[in-house]
Amino acid sequence: MNLASLRYLVALHEHQHFGRAALACHITQPALSNALRALEAELGTAIVKRGRSYAGLTPEGALVLASARRMLHEREHLQQELDSGADAPQGRLQLAAVPTAMPILARFAALLQARHPGIVPVVRSLSSPEIEAGLDGLSLDLGLGYTDRLQAPAGGGGRLAALPQYTEHYFLLRRARRPGPSLQIGPPMPWADAAHLPLCLLTPEMHNRSIVDQAFAKAGATVRPAIETNSITALALAVLAGEVCSVMPGALVGTLQGEGALQARPLAAPEVLTPIGFVRMPAERPPRALRAALQLAGEPQWLAIAAAHSGRLARPVQAAPVRGRTSTRTA
Repeated sequence: MNLASLRYLVALHEHQHFGRAALACHITQPALSNALRALEAELGTAIVKRGRSYAGLTPEGALVLASARRMLHEREHLQQELDSGADAPQGRLQLAAVPTAMPILARFAALLQARHPGIVPVVRSLSSPEIEAGLDGLSLDLGLGYTDRLQAPAGGGGRLAALPQYTEHYFLLRRARRPGPSLQIGPPMPWADAAHLPLCLLTPEMHNRSIVDQAFAKAGATVRPAIETNSITALALAVLAGEVCSVMPGALVGTLQGEGALQARPLAAPEVLTPIGFVRMPAERPPRALRAALQLAGEPQWLAIAAAHSGRLARPVQAAPVRGRTSTRTA
């Protein structure tokens, strides 16, 4: 069985489009289609539902896809073992993080690559369900996200193992009245007061939005956002460009340290602290690149770096006032 054809099948399922799958595999669309037809002929069954466009996999195709992922995973595992020296792991490492944790994962990937130049981290931003599905389907090696989901029926349950990393803190982000040289940290604000402000929040399907909604509910407040988005970047840009505020985790607020036009206020009453950790499929002997990543993820020096960038931002003794049509509503 041709491993290249199996890679094409996995790419087609991931991209849900013949053309995009072919581009991802660096081949032409006819070459991809012909390879899949040859695979179908070899196995004696239809794998792909074909119409005017890609229509999914047949039930038999779903079985072939699961086997393809396992075979490609084992092949990568074997290649890493053959290519790696005793202290020089080699190979690609598929990483993903929920959008709010991307600043932490980017630092982790950079430190891992600096320590082990033979490892090529592939870093993606995915939702919590996408990370869980990717780990389950062996298209991801390691995910960084909300470990409390593992206790929920819709989460990873007993299939996934977690390695705690840091705690997510939450801030109200708004424009500062008097711009300064760097991000201004104001006094704490109750969630109930923040609910009265025009807010730009993530869309309801995002797990972080459910955390924010629960915090407002515990504070006895109901929120009707002025803007909703599934883009983390749009949260900060909306605050910079308009008259809205936003609720953001500290790891994201920390990336805005140079934005002197913004002010961040820790949200309180209730205090919301959400555990973030690496999650993976348990394995007796992980691939070499993954073993190196897990070693780094458990080291105190790395955990101190993650904590330092997770949003425990220092507040000055005297915070600057803020600007905007809602500036009279303060804690």
